[in-house]
Amino acid sequence: MLRAQMDTQVSNESIRSGRLPEIMKSMMERLNPEAAYFGPSEGGRACTMVFDMQDSWTLPTIAEPLFQELGAKIEIQPVMTRDDLDKGLSALQQG
Repeated sequence: MLRAQMDTQVSNESIRSGRLPEIMKSMMERLNPEAAYFGPSEGGRACTMVFDMQDSWTLPTIAEPLFQELGAKIEIQPVMTRDDLDKGLSALQQG
């Protein structure tokens, strides 16, 4: 799961220049998220995306556009679906 808090001044400029929709479209195409949410958080713009990150080497391709183009602070943390949790707990019980 990705959570990004965009810098207000940088994202304001991205809106004025028309880049914000392009950046978000590119991010959505790259991540193909299961869910994506956009709204205010901690007094600024934010987005949360749930996506399947297959390999850790893709992290720079995910984070850098947000850092460089939106001055964002980001968090990426692993999360599971209910099915994933069931598989994990089953494997745990089997030893």
